[in-house]
Amino acid sequence: MQYSQGNIGRVFTVRLDQGDDILQELEGLAISENIKSAMFMMLGAVKEASLVVGPKENVVPPDPQWARIKDVHELIGIGNIFRETETGKPKVHLHSAAGRGDSVKTGCLRESSEVFMVVEIFIMEICGISASRIFDPDRGFAPVSFPDES
Repeated sequence: MQYSQGNIGRVFTVRLDQGDDILQELEGLAISENIKSAMFMMLGAVKEASLVVGPKENVVPPDPQWARIKDVHELIGIGNIFRETETGKPKVHLHSAAGRGDSVKTGCLRESSEVFMVVEIFIMEICGISASRIFDPDRGFAPVSFPDES
């Protein structure tokens, strides 16, 4: 186990509107506001989205299984933002549940996502920690790491 202790810094309340791309807008905000570490919650609706809903088989590194949302779904989500060590760019990790009628899909939102009407996001910046995402080829993803912690 690795961990680091920090404090809540700035708090952002964000509204995304019809047609906005959730991940693209979050990454753009992280760049423009120089957000290096944060966690967030969101609610709203999407018109289209792609979710990783698990691995195809129980092997590491995983081959992702995808669910495509192609009509309007209500959406809730929780995620974080950390910088990638290799590029210095922000990386959003967002898990969401999307529902329409009796159908619910839950997974990691990736690729593109188109807002339907509105998505509201509440971002809490985490200050006082040194955290980033470092790609691990054996595991096939970039978990959050604390490279400057002892």
